[in-house]
Amino acid sequence: MNAPQVRPDAPSEPHVMQTYGRLPIALSHGQGCWVWDTNGKRYLDGLGGIAVNTLGHAHPRLVPALQEQIARLIHTSNYYHVPLQEKLAGMLCELSGLSTAFFCNSGLEANEAALKIARKFGHDRGNHMPEVMVFEGAFHGRSIATLSATANPKIHAGFGPLVGGFVRVPLNDIAAVRKALAEHPNITAVFLETIQGEGGVHPATINFLQELRRVCDEHDILLMLDEVQCGIGRTGKWFAHQWAGIQPDVMPLAKGLGSGVPVGAVVCGPRAAKVMQPGNHGTTFGGNPLAMRAGVETLTIMQEDDLLANAARVGAELKAALQAGLAGVAGVVEVRGQGLMLGIELDRPCGALLLQAAEAGLMISVTADRVVRLVPALILSSEEAAQIAAILCPLIKAFVAVEAAEAVKP
Repeated sequence: MNAPQVRPDAPSEPHVMQTYGRLPIALSHGQGCWVWDTNGKRYLDGLGGIAVNTLGHAHPRLVPALQEQIARLIHTSNYYHVPLQEKLAGMLCELSGLSTAFFCNSGLEANEAALKIARKFGHDRGNHMPEVMVFEGAFHGRSIATLSATANPKIHAGFGPLVGGFVRVPLNDIAAVRKALAEHPNITAVFLETIQGEGGVHPATINFLQELRRVCDEHDILLMLDEVQCGIGRTGKWFAHQWAGIQPDVMPLAKGLGSGVPVGAVVCGPRAAKVMQPGNHGTTFGGNPLAMRAGVETLTIMQEDDLLANAARVGAELKAALQAGLAGVAGVVEVRGQGLMLGIELDRPCGALLLQAAEAGLMISVTADRVVRLVPALILSSEEAAQIAAILCPLIKAFVAVEAAEAVKP
Protein backbone atom coordinates (compact mmCIF):
# COMPACT_ATOMS: atom_id res chain seq x y z
CA MET A 1 0.00 0.00 0.00
CA ASN A 2 1.07 3.62 -0.41
CA ALA A 3 2.14 5.26 2.84
CA PRO A 4 -0.59 7.62 4.06
CA GLN A 5 0.08 11.31 4.35
CA VAL A 6 1.61 11.98 7.76
CA ARG A 7 -0.36 14.32 9.97
CA PRO A 8 1.36 16.84 12.28
CA ASP A 9 0.23 14.87 15.35
CA ALA A 10 1.38 11.50 13.97
CA PRO A 11 3.51 9.37 16.32
CA SER A 12 7.25 9.60 15.68
CA GLU A 13 9.47 6.48 15.49
CA PRO A 14 13.02 7.62 14.72
CA HIS A 15 14.60 4.45 16.13
CA VAL A 16 12.22 1.88 14.64
CA MET A 17 13.26 0.32 11.33
CA GLN A 18 10.93 1.69 8.67
CA THR A 19 9.48 -1.57 7.36
CA TYR A 20 5.81 -0.52 7.54
CA GLY A 21 3.74 2.21 5.92
CA ARG A 22 1.87 2.90 9.13
CA LEU A 23 -1.30 4.88 9.61
CA PRO A 24 -0.76 7.99 11.78
CA ILE A 25 -2.40 6.31 14.79
CA ALA A 26 -1.09 4.84 18.04
CA LEU A 27 -3.47 2.58 19.97
CA SER A 28 -3.84 2.74 23.72
CA HIS A 29 -6.29 0.05 24.85
CA GLY A 30 -9.21 -2.10 23.78
CA GLN A 31 -12.37 -3.74 25.01
CA GLY A 32 -14.22 -6.41 23.09
CA CYS A 33 -14.31 -5.39 19.40
CA TRP A 34 -13.37 -1.76 20.12
CA VAL A 35 -10.03 0.01 20.51
CA TRP A 36 -9.02 3.53 21.51
CA ASP A 37 -6.05 5.54 20.33
CA THR A 38 -3.79 7.69 22.48
CA ASN A 39 -5.95 10.73 21.67
CA GLY A 40 -9.09 9.02 22.97
CA LYS A 41 -10.70 8.28 19.58
CA ARG A 42 -12.66 5.02 19.45
CA TYR A 43 -12.58 2.55 16.56
CA LEU A 44 -14.60 -0.54 15.68
CA ASP A 45 -11.95 -3.19 15.05
CA GLY A 46 -12.74 -4.98 11.79
CA LEU A 47 -9.16 -6.16 11.48
CA GLY A 48 -8.69 -8.09 14.73
CA GLY A 49 -4.91 -7.70 14.65
CA ILE A 50 -5.04 -9.33 11.16
CA ALA A 51 -7.15 -12.32 12.24
CA VAL A 52 -5.26 -12.66 15.54
CA ASN A 53 -7.51 -11.32 18.30
CA THR A 54 -9.94 -14.23 18.30
CA LEU A 55 -11.52 -13.22 21.62
CA GLY A 56 -11.29 -9.48 21.02
CA HIS A 57 -9.52 -7.22 23.48
CA ALA A 58 -9.27 -7.61 27.27
CA HIS A 59 -11.45 -10.72 27.37
CA PRO A 60 -12.69 -11.15 30.97
CA ARG A 61 -11.66 -14.82 31.15
CA LEU A 62 -8.49 -14.74 29.06
CA VAL A 63 -6.84 -11.83 30.91
CA PRO A 64 -6.89 -13.35 34.43
CA ALA A 65 -5.77 -16.73 33.07
CA LEU A 66 -2.73 -15.15 31.43
CA GLN A 67 -2.00 -13.06 34.53
CA GLU A 68 -2.07 -16.21 36.63
CA GLN A 69 0.25 -17.99 34.18
CA ILE A 70 2.70 -15.07 34.09
CA ALA A 71 2.92 -15.20 37.87
CA ARG A 72 3.52 -18.95 37.73
CA LEU A 73 5.85 -19.59 34.76
CA ILE A 74 6.44 -17.78 31.45
CA HIS A 75 9.28 -19.71 29.85
CA THR A 76 11.48 -22.69 30.55
CA SER A 77 12.89 -24.37 27.45
CA ASN A 78 12.26 -27.50 25.46
CA TYR A 79 14.94 -29.34 27.42
CA TYR A 80 12.07 -30.15 29.78
CA HIS A 81 8.51 -31.38 29.50
CA VAL A 82 5.94 -28.61 29.20
CA PRO A 83 2.63 -30.17 30.31
CA LEU A 84 0.57 -27.45 28.65
CA GLN A 85 2.08 -28.45 25.30
CA GLU A 86 0.50 -31.88 25.57
CA LYS A 87 -2.79 -30.34 26.67
CA LEU A 88 -2.97 -27.95 23.71
CA ALA A 89 -1.68 -30.60 21.28
CA GLY A 90 -4.37 -33.00 22.48
CA MET A 91 -7.07 -30.36 21.96
CA LEU A 92 -5.85 -29.58 18.43
CA CYS A 93 -5.63 -33.25 17.52
CA GLU A 94 -9.13 -33.92 18.84
CA LEU A 95 -10.57 -30.98 16.92
CA SER A 96 -8.77 -31.83 13.67
CA GLY A 97 -8.65 -35.63 13.77
CA LEU A 98 -4.87 -35.46 13.28
CA SER A 99 -2.14 -37.08 15.37
CA THR A 100 0.68 -34.84 16.61
CA ALA A 101 1.61 -31.16 16.94
CA PHE A 102 4.83 -29.14 16.97
CA PHE A 103 4.72 -25.67 18.53
CA CYS A 104 6.51 -22.55 17.34
CA ASN A 105 5.88 -18.80 17.46
CA SER A 106 4.31 -17.66 14.19
CA GLY A 107 2.69 -18.65 10.94
CA LEU A 108 5.95 -18.16 9.09
CA GLU A 109 7.69 -20.64 11.40
CA ALA A 110 4.81 -23.08 11.11
CA ASN A 111 5.07 -22.93 7.33
CA GLU A 112 8.87 -23.32 7.45
CA ALA A 113 8.39 -26.44 9.56
CA ALA A 114 5.85 -27.77 7.06
CA LEU A 115 8.32 -27.27 4.21
CA LYS A 116 11.02 -29.10 6.17
CA ILE A 117 8.59 -31.96 6.78
CA ALA A 118 7.85 -32.12 3.05
CA ARG A 119 11.53 -32.28 2.17
CA LYS A 120 12.40 -34.88 4.80
CA PHE A 121 9.36 -36.94 3.78
CA GLY A 122 10.92 -37.08 0.31
CA HIS A 123 14.46 -37.79 1.52
CA ASP A 124 13.23 -40.60 3.76
CA ARG A 125 11.80 -42.24 0.64
CA GLY A 126 14.95 -41.85 -1.44
CA ASN A 127 13.89 -38.65 -3.20
CA HIS A 128 16.96 -36.44 -2.74
CA MET A 129 15.67 -33.54 -4.85
CA PRO A 130 12.16 -33.13 -3.39
CA GLU A 131 9.86 -30.46 -4.79
CA VAL A 132 6.73 -28.87 -3.36
CA MET A 133 3.73 -27.82 -5.42
CA VAL A 134 2.51 -24.30 -4.54
CA PHE A 135 -0.12 -22.01 -6.05
CA GLU A 136 -0.57 -18.70 -7.80
CA GLY A 137 -1.78 -16.03 -5.37
CA ALA A 138 -0.22 -17.77 -2.37
CA PHE A 139 1.32 -16.06 0.63
CA HIS A 140 3.18 -18.25 3.13
CA GLY A 141 5.57 -15.81 4.82
CA ARG A 142 8.61 -13.60 4.41
CA SER A 143 11.55 -15.81 5.29
CA ILE A 144 13.70 -16.85 2.34
CA ALA A 145 11.99 -20.23 2.00
CA THR A 146 8.41 -19.08 2.60
CA LEU A 147 8.70 -16.05 0.32
CA SER A 148 10.02 -18.45 -2.33
CA ALA A 149 6.82 -20.46 -1.87
CA THR A 150 4.83 -17.22 -2.04
CA ALA A 151 3.55 -15.92 -5.40
CA ASN A 152 4.01 -12.19 -4.91
CA PRO A 153 6.77 -10.56 -6.98
CA LYS A 154 6.67 -7.47 -4.74
CA ILE A 155 7.96 -9.38 -1.73
CA HIS A 156 10.51 -11.26 -3.87
CA ALA A 157 12.14 -8.05 -5.13
CA GLY A 158 15.60 -7.50 -3.68
CA PHE A 159 15.86 -10.89 -1.97
CA GLY A 160 17.04 -13.22 -4.73
CA PRO A 161 18.20 -15.78 -5.41
CA LEU A 162 15.07 -17.51 -4.21
CA VAL A 163 15.07 -21.04 -2.84
CA GLY A 164 14.41 -23.66 -5.50
CA GLY A 165 12.27 -26.75 -5.26
CA PHE A 166 8.87 -25.17 -5.86
CA VAL A 167 6.46 -25.89 -8.73
CA ARG A 168 3.70 -23.29 -9.10
CA VAL A 169 0.26 -23.92 -10.61
CA PRO A 170 -3.08 -22.02 -10.75
CA LEU A 171 -5.47 -22.34 -7.81
CA ASN A 172 -8.63 -24.43 -8.32
CA ASP A 173 -7.27 -26.09 -11.48
CA ILE A 174 -7.04 -29.82 -10.85
CA ALA A 175 -5.96 -30.50 -14.45
CA ALA A 176 -2.92 -28.25 -13.90
CA VAL A 177 -2.15 -30.14 -10.69
CA ARG A 178 -2.21 -33.49 -12.46
CA LYS A 179 -0.11 -32.15 -15.33
CA ALA A 180 2.52 -30.77 -12.91
CA LEU A 181 2.69 -34.09 -11.07
CA ALA A 182 3.24 -35.91 -14.35
CA GLU A 183 6.01 -33.50 -15.37
CA HIS A 184 7.69 -33.28 -11.94
CA PRO A 185 8.02 -36.76 -10.43
CA ASN A 186 9.99 -35.35 -7.47
CA ILE A 187 6.99 -33.49 -6.06
CA THR A 188 6.59 -34.72 -2.51
CA ALA A 189 3.85 -32.40 -1.20
CA VAL A 190 1.05 -30.09 -2.32
CA PHE A 191 1.00 -26.90 -0.22
CA LEU A 192 -1.76 -24.29 -0.26
CA GLU A 193 -3.87 -21.98 1.86
CA THR A 194 -7.42 -23.27 2.22
CA ILE A 195 -8.45 -19.63 1.77
CA GLN A 196 -5.79 -17.29 0.44
CA GLY A 197 -5.63 -14.32 2.80
CA GLU A 198 -2.93 -11.92 1.68
CA GLY A 199 -3.62 -12.99 -1.90
CA GLY A 200 -7.07 -11.40 -1.78
CA VAL A 201 -9.40 -13.74 0.19
CA HIS A 202 -9.61 -16.39 -2.54
CA PRO A 203 -10.99 -19.75 -1.34
CA ALA A 204 -9.93 -23.11 -2.67
CA THR A 205 -13.23 -24.65 -3.78
CA ILE A 206 -14.68 -27.64 -1.96
CA ASN A 207 -14.44 -29.77 -5.10
CA PHE A 208 -10.81 -28.74 -5.64
CA LEU A 209 -9.86 -29.63 -2.06
CA GLN A 210 -11.57 -33.00 -2.35
CA GLU A 211 -9.78 -33.69 -5.64
CA LEU A 212 -6.44 -32.67 -4.12
CA ARG A 213 -6.97 -35.16 -1.31
CA ARG A 214 -7.61 -37.91 -3.85
CA VAL A 215 -4.61 -36.93 -5.97
CA CYS A 216 -2.26 -36.86 -2.98
CA ASP A 217 -3.48 -40.28 -1.91
CA GLU A 218 -3.00 -41.64 -5.43
CA HIS A 219 0.60 -40.38 -5.53
CA ASP A 220 1.33 -41.07 -1.84
CA ILE A 221 2.43 -37.48 -1.24
CA LEU A 222 1.55 -34.98 1.47
CA LEU A 223 -1.42 -32.62 1.37
CA MET A 224 -0.34 -29.57 3.40
CA LEU A 225 -3.02 -26.99 4.12
CA ASP A 226 -1.93 -23.60 5.44
CA GLU A 227 -4.68 -22.63 7.91
CA VAL A 228 -2.65 -19.85 9.54
CA GLN A 229 -5.24 -17.18 8.75
CA CYS A 230 -8.42 -19.11 7.95
CA GLY A 231 -8.23 -21.65 10.78
CA ILE A 232 -9.21 -21.53 14.48
CA GLY A 233 -12.91 -21.07 13.86
CA ARG A 234 -12.75 -18.12 11.51
CA THR A 235 -15.01 -19.61 8.83
CA GLY A 236 -17.49 -21.24 11.23
CA LYS A 237 -15.66 -24.56 11.49
CA TRP A 238 -12.49 -25.16 13.45
CA PHE A 239 -10.51 -25.38 10.22
CA ALA A 240 -11.65 -24.16 6.83
CA HIS A 241 -10.89 -27.46 5.07
CA GLN A 242 -13.52 -29.17 7.22
CA TRP A 243 -16.19 -27.66 4.96
CA ALA A 244 -14.86 -30.06 2.31
CA GLY A 245 -14.99 -33.08 4.63
CA ILE A 246 -11.28 -33.87 4.23
CA GLN A 247 -8.19 -34.05 6.42
CA PRO A 248 -4.72 -32.77 5.47
CA ASP A 249 -1.49 -34.55 6.29
CA VAL A 250 0.15 -31.34 7.55
CA MET A 251 -1.63 -28.23 8.83
CA PRO A 252 0.25 -25.06 9.86
CA LEU A 253 -1.63 -22.81 12.32
CA ALA A 254 -0.96 -19.51 14.09
CA LYS A 255 -2.65 -16.08 14.25
CA GLY A 256 -5.89 -16.71 16.18
CA LEU A 257 -4.58 -19.66 18.18
CA GLY A 258 -3.31 -17.49 21.06
CA SER A 259 -5.74 -14.54 20.89
CA GLY A 260 -2.80 -12.14 20.58
CA VAL A 261 -0.07 -14.12 22.33
CA PRO A 262 2.34 -15.40 19.63
CA VAL A 263 1.64 -19.09 19.02
CA GLY A 264 2.29 -21.21 15.95
CA ALA A 265 1.71 -24.90 15.42
CA VAL A 266 2.11 -27.62 12.83
CA VAL A 267 -0.41 -30.40 13.26
CA CYS A 268 0.25 -33.65 11.41
CA GLY A 269 -1.72 -36.73 10.47
CA PRO A 270 -0.40 -40.31 10.37
CA ARG A 271 1.45 -39.94 7.05
CA ALA A 272 3.61 -37.11 8.44
CA ALA A 273 3.39 -37.54 12.22
CA LYS A 274 6.74 -39.27 12.65
CA VAL A 275 8.76 -37.61 9.90
CA MET A 276 10.53 -35.31 12.35
CA GLN A 277 12.73 -36.98 14.96
CA PRO A 278 14.90 -35.56 17.79
CA GLY A 279 17.46 -33.16 16.35
CA ASN A 280 15.57 -32.53 13.08
CA HIS A 281 13.84 -29.34 14.21
CA GLY A 282 13.45 -27.11 17.24
CA THR A 283 12.81 -23.68 18.71
CA THR A 284 13.80 -21.69 21.78
CA PHE A 285 10.56 -19.84 22.49
CA GLY A 286 8.06 -22.18 20.82
CA GLY A 287 5.66 -23.98 23.12
CA ASN A 288 6.52 -21.98 26.23
CA PRO A 289 4.02 -22.15 29.12
CA LEU A 290 2.56 -18.67 28.53
CA ALA A 291 1.89 -19.32 24.83
CA MET A 292 0.42 -22.74 25.57
CA ARG A 293 -1.87 -21.34 28.25
CA ALA A 294 -3.08 -18.74 25.77
CA GLY A 295 -3.87 -21.47 23.26
CA VAL A 296 -5.65 -23.69 25.77
CA GLU A 297 -7.74 -20.81 27.12
CA THR A 298 -8.59 -19.58 23.61
CA LEU A 299 -9.90 -22.94 22.46
CA THR A 300 -11.72 -23.54 25.74
CA ILE A 301 -13.52 -20.19 25.63
CA MET A 302 -14.36 -20.69 21.97
CA GLN A 303 -15.99 -24.02 22.79
CA GLU A 304 -17.83 -22.77 25.87
CA ASP A 305 -19.17 -19.67 24.09
CA ASP A 306 -19.91 -21.47 20.78
CA LEU A 307 -17.89 -18.93 18.83
CA LEU A 308 -17.85 -21.09 15.70
CA ALA A 309 -21.61 -20.70 15.41
CA ASN A 310 -21.24 -16.98 16.08
CA ALA A 311 -18.60 -16.62 13.37
CA ALA A 312 -20.82 -18.42 10.86
CA ARG A 313 -23.99 -16.50 11.73
CA VAL A 314 -22.57 -13.00 12.18
CA GLY A 315 -20.22 -13.48 9.23
CA ALA A 316 -23.17 -14.38 7.00
CA GLU A 317 -25.04 -11.31 8.25
CA LEU A 318 -22.06 -9.06 7.55
CA LYS A 319 -21.52 -10.54 4.09
CA ALA A 320 -25.20 -10.10 3.23
CA ALA A 321 -25.17 -6.49 4.47
CA LEU A 322 -22.09 -5.70 2.39
CA GLN A 323 -23.56 -7.36 -0.70
CA ALA A 324 -26.81 -5.45 -0.27
CA GLY A 325 -25.08 -2.15 0.44
CA LEU A 326 -22.75 -2.46 -2.55
CA ALA A 327 -25.11 -4.12 -5.04
CA GLY A 328 -24.82 -2.61 -8.49
CA VAL A 329 -21.99 -0.25 -7.52
CA ALA A 330 -19.68 0.24 -10.48
CA GLY A 331 -16.14 -0.56 -9.39
CA VAL A 332 -17.10 -3.26 -6.88
CA VAL A 333 -16.12 -6.62 -8.37
CA GLU A 334 -17.20 -9.07 -5.66
CA VAL A 335 -17.87 -9.60 -1.98
CA ARG A 336 -16.51 -13.03 -1.05
CA GLY A 337 -15.28 -15.16 1.81
CA GLN A 338 -16.81 -17.21 4.59
CA GLY A 339 -17.60 -16.61 8.23
CA LEU A 340 -15.58 -13.71 9.57
CA MET A 341 -13.00 -13.76 6.78
CA LEU A 342 -14.41 -11.51 4.08
CA GLY A 343 -13.00 -9.61 1.14
CA ILE A 344 -14.47 -6.84 -1.01
CA GLU A 345 -12.66 -6.71 -4.35
CA LEU A 346 -12.63 -3.42 -6.24
CA ASP A 347 -11.51 -2.87 -9.82
CA ARG A 348 -8.72 -0.51 -8.76
CA PRO A 349 -6.11 -0.10 -6.01
CA CYS A 350 -7.80 1.06 -2.82
CA GLY A 351 -5.09 1.57 -0.20
CA ALA A 352 -6.48 5.05 0.47
CA LEU A 353 -9.47 3.42 2.15
CA LEU A 354 -7.31 2.43 5.13
CA LEU A 355 -7.00 5.98 6.41
CA GLN A 356 -10.49 6.96 5.29
CA ALA A 357 -11.99 4.08 7.27
CA ALA A 358 -9.87 4.90 10.31
CA GLU A 359 -11.01 8.52 10.20
CA ALA A 360 -14.60 7.18 10.14
CA GLY A 361 -13.87 5.02 13.21
CA LEU A 362 -13.34 1.64 11.53
CA MET A 363 -10.21 -0.52 11.27
CA ILE A 364 -9.81 -2.59 8.10
CA SER A 365 -6.98 -3.77 5.88
CA VAL A 366 -6.36 -3.74 2.15
CA THR A 367 -4.67 -6.77 0.65
CA ALA A 368 -3.60 -7.65 -2.90
CA ASP A 369 -3.88 -3.89 -3.62
CA ARG A 370 -7.59 -4.05 -4.50
CA VAL A 371 -9.29 -6.09 -1.79
CA VAL A 372 -10.72 -4.67 1.43
CA ARG A 373 -10.29 -7.41 4.02
CA LEU A 374 -12.36 -7.88 7.18
CA VAL A 375 -11.16 -10.38 9.80
CA PRO A 376 -12.65 -9.16 13.11
CA ALA A 377 -12.74 -10.97 16.43
CA LEU A 378 -15.01 -14.01 16.54
CA ILE A 379 -17.00 -12.37 19.34
CA LEU A 380 -18.34 -9.77 16.89
CA SER A 381 -22.04 -9.12 17.48
CA SER A 382 -24.80 -8.66 14.91
CA GLU A 383 -25.05 -5.01 15.91
CA GLU A 384 -21.34 -4.47 15.41
CA ALA A 385 -21.47 -6.24 12.03
CA ALA A 386 -24.24 -3.88 10.98
CA GLN A 387 -22.10 -0.93 12.09
CA ILE A 388 -19.18 -2.16 9.99
CA ALA A 389 -21.39 -2.30 6.90
CA ALA A 390 -22.97 1.06 7.70
CA ILE A 391 -19.53 2.71 7.84
CA LEU A 392 -17.79 0.83 5.06
CA CYS A 393 -20.38 0.75 2.27
CA PRO A 394 -20.69 4.55 1.96
CA LEU A 395 -16.89 4.89 2.08
CA ILE A 396 -16.45 2.43 -0.78
CA LYS A 397 -19.22 4.05 -2.82
CA ALA A 398 -17.65 7.47 -2.38
CA PHE A 399 -14.17 6.14 -3.14
CA VAL A 400 -15.10 4.48 -6.43
CA ALA A 401 -17.21 7.50 -7.44
CA VAL A 402 -14.28 9.89 -6.90
CA GLU A 403 -11.89 7.57 -8.69
CA ALA A 404 -14.28 7.30 -11.63
CA ALA A 405 -14.67 11.07 -11.79
CA GLU A 406 -10.89 11.53 -11.76
CA ALA A 407 -10.53 9.02 -14.58
CA VAL A 408 -12.81 10.99 -16.96
CA LYS A 409 -11.24 14.39 -16.34
CA PRO A 410 -9.65 15.85 -19.51
